[in-house]
Amino acid sequence: MARLNVAPGPNANDAFRLGLTVAALAGLVPLAVLYAQGTLPLRLVGFVLLTLFPVYLIFSASALSVWLGFDKDETDLRPVYRNREKRP
Repeated sequence: MARLNVAPGPNANDAFRLGLTVAALAGLVPLAVLYAQGTLPLRLVGFVLLTLFPVYLIFSASALSVWLGFDKDETDLRPVYRNREKRP
């Protein structure tokens, strides 16, 4: 059965934004709690925020985009043609 090519609507945009906000909070809140309890030193918190957290957000965004229908594959591509002007 062929897949329908339906563009995601404004509800999908809102769900994506909400999903990324929840994912960011799900990553930052435990980090802040562990730092406040004294379990994680400041240097490790900085390392996680600068190196691991952006990668986590990219994986979260890509998973949300596939789930909400924002993913594109090679069947969605169209050939691009440039109009060439004829020179005399």
